[in-house]
Amino acid sequence: MGPIFTQPRRRVHNSRVAAENLPEDKVFELIGEDGFRRLIGAFYRQIPHDDVLGPMYPKADMAGAEERLREFLMFRFGGPPSYIEKRGHPRLRARHMPFKVDARASERWVQLMSNALTEAALPAEAEQVLRPFFEHVAKFLINQAEESHA
Repeated sequence: MGPIFTQPRRRVHNSRVAAENLPEDKVFELIGEDGFRRLIGAFYRQIPHDDVLGPMYPKADMAGAEERLREFLMFRFGGPPSYIEKRGHPRLRARHMPFKVDARASERWVQLMSNALTEAALPAEAEQVLRPFFEHVAKFLINQAEESHA
């Protein structure tokens, strides 16, 4: 898979997604802003009640966090460059360094995003591109080793 912070090339980079499927840069064209709103809204509705991820999100900026993720994903998958215009380069690792992202948090993020994909009921072609991307990003952002409980 190519860099996670730039707009994609004209083909799908993940071998789990067949070449005949939707190119990454066409996801926005297929689901539009409404699809990303439904997806990210479904994701963020789970956060306040989640014991792993909930504490990482500042309650006073939940709407801002939701907007930033939505705009990043819209840009990343062929939509308008609003995220880049407002925030510049995504610097995903640097922006997530203040948070303890271990394997447990990474797996939970993927789980909640998977729930959101189910709730948003996006076309299968879009989901086939988004799922592997979310799994990749969640692993990429791990910045803490698991604590030993021995």
